[in-house]
Amino acid sequence: MARVPPTPLPAEVPFPDASLTPQELVRYSRHIGLSEVGEDGQRRLKRASVLIVGAGGLGSPAALYLAAAGVGRIGIVDFDTVDLSNLQRQLLHDTDRVGERKTASASARLGAINPLVRVDTIDEELSAANALDVIAAYDVVIDGTDNFKTRYLTNDACVLLGKPNIYGSVLRFEGQASVFSTPEGPCYRCLFPEPPPPGLVPSCAEAGVLGVLPGLVGTIQATEAIKIILGIGDTLVGRLLLVDAMAMSFRTIRLRRDPSCPACGTREIQSLIDYDELCAPRSSATGRRAASVQEITPRDLAERVRRGDPIDLIDVREPYEWRIARIDGARLIPLGQVGGAIAELPPDRDVVLYCHHGIRSRTAAEFLVERGFRRVWNLTGGIDRWSVDVDPTVATY
Repeated sequence: MARVPPTPLPAEVPFPDASLTPQELVRYSRHIGLSEVGEDGQRRLKRASVLIVGAGGLGSPAALYLAAAGVGRIGIVDFDTVDLSNLQRQLLHDTDRVGERKTASASARLGAINPLVRVDTIDEELSAANALDVIAAYDVVIDGTDNFKTRYLTNDACVLLGKPNIYGSVLRFEGQASVFSTPEGPCYRCLFPEPPPPGLVPSCAEAGVLGVLPGLVGTIQATEAIKIILGIGDTLVGRLLLVDAMAMSFRTIRLRRDPSCPACGTREIQSLIDYDELCAPRSSATGRRAASVQEITPRDLAERVRRGDPIDLIDVREPYEWRIARIDGARLIPLGQVGGAIAELPPDRDVVLYCHHGIRSRTAAEFLVERGFRRVWNLTGGIDRWSVDVDPTVATY
């Protein structure tokens, strides 16, 4: 079990007065009544800062509970807007906030819960250019991301800066949590040295997620952050917690630091790299970057449709997604049925495939190319980007 010492608090972002006011003594009285916390611990929470990367399913419960607990400064990094499909699990936001920036929505909600907490909003994508500067200003990082690009970026930045990285992920009915990037423990790359090939692991948007599951895992992440700040309990350093909501089971597996890990082992990674390239599509056969599938942007496709070019537009999503939104002129062939529909695809026309975000459709396009089709394109960004770049009347989800 990994018992951690109190986290050193940075001098560059001081709180002028970390004493507790009478109002705070009442607000946090149930904390103060715990001998493991007490007034000293509550002052530590007040002086502490936590950065939450992603104001979505995991970031929502983490932010809510950290604000309620009295963590003095909470940073929220997100560059997305609130969508109606978010509300099934992202409880930082509500119906009236649909279309608003997630950072603004989160700030308003956290301010309503605890106006004594300072909320920093970083309304931009975490990138190699800004990650070190953003993360350096906080004591602890909570990884609430939903994509491998940002997950590896967050991990590497935390290792370089020596910041605890509280990891969480969810998909369908299962979740994971751990604490990475501590002096005595492994990092995310020790567990997953490289991202899986695109299309192998579906996103929550593609595979679905039980709405309460991010609440469960995100609350675990908030718990670990509080324990790290207070220096109490046994954290998930060196352990991966596996949550199965269908069986309602929790189990942990031991994790060890990999001496050959380029981030926390050999320390080969000394700066942040181009994570778009790291997570670019690879050929399943050779492991090299897949170059055989042509990409077409929504605007270029719209121009070709306007000109009347002969195009067979194929939607490889599931029927329920088709009912939510579709592109005019498309026909539905779900990904699992593409193999049986090859005979239906005319060889004398260009074939453009699309899905929600362009991942499943790329898999379908690679399948067709491997079987001799040469006039095949994948719609970059899928129908989601089409609704942004071409037709805003197409619903997003």
